Order: sequence, then C-alpha cells, then structure tokens
Amino acid sequence: QVQLVESGGGLVQAGASLRISCVVSTRTFSNGAIGWFRQAPGKEREFVAAIGWIRENTNYADSVKGRFTIFKDNAKNTVFLQMSSLKPGDTAVYYCASNFEYGLKTTPDRYKNWGQGTQVTVSS
Repeated sequence: QVQLVESGGGLVQAGASLRISCVVSTRTFSNGAIGWFRQAPGKEREFVAAIGWIRENTNYADSVKGRFTIFKDNAKNTVFLQMSSLKPGDTAVYYCASNFEYGLKTTPDRYKNWGQGTQVTVSS
C-alpha cells in the first residue's frame, strides 16, 4: 500500500509561483510513477504531470508545459510540483497519485493510490 500526503497549497496572485509537495510512504514502491492531477469545481479530474520513480522521466499536460516542473527528492521520498506564471485557470484541488505501471499514464483510472489533495487558488 502506498500512502501519499500532499502539502504546500495556498492562495496566490496571478503570475506568482508556488511549490506543492507529495510525500510518498511505502516500503515497496520500487517502480511505477507518481502523477499530479487537479480538479476544479464542476470539472473532471485532469492530468497535470507525471514522473517515473526510477528513471525520473517526465510528462506534462499541454496546458502547463513551460510553466510547471515535476521533480523528486530521493532522500525525502518526495515529489514536488513547481508551478510558475500561475493563472486563475490553475485554481483547483491538486492531487498526487501512484501506480506500478511502466510508462507515464495520463488518466486517473490508471492510478491506484491517491492523496487527499491540496487547494491551490490563483486570484486575478
């Protein structure tokens, strides 16, 4: 069982930067990937970014390419999402999720374990 705990969300102005974190707790998470998803009120959960746990290869949604960066700190078993040039449209609850599959999946149904989410609000 993989446990995921997000933190770092908050209220920022448009154009600002914010870093959110996902601590991954497991004894056996030796492959697979961590993904970040977000869900705005009244909308479906959508893919943001993913990183391979071993190779650290990355994948991004087109809407965040060039603005968001996903990376991991192996010593802390933590995956970060660095968000820059934030827009009001980025406002959502951000979730991290894990799977044991090869390849960086971009749909929520391919991820087994989820954190509880952290709210990111971008004001105009």
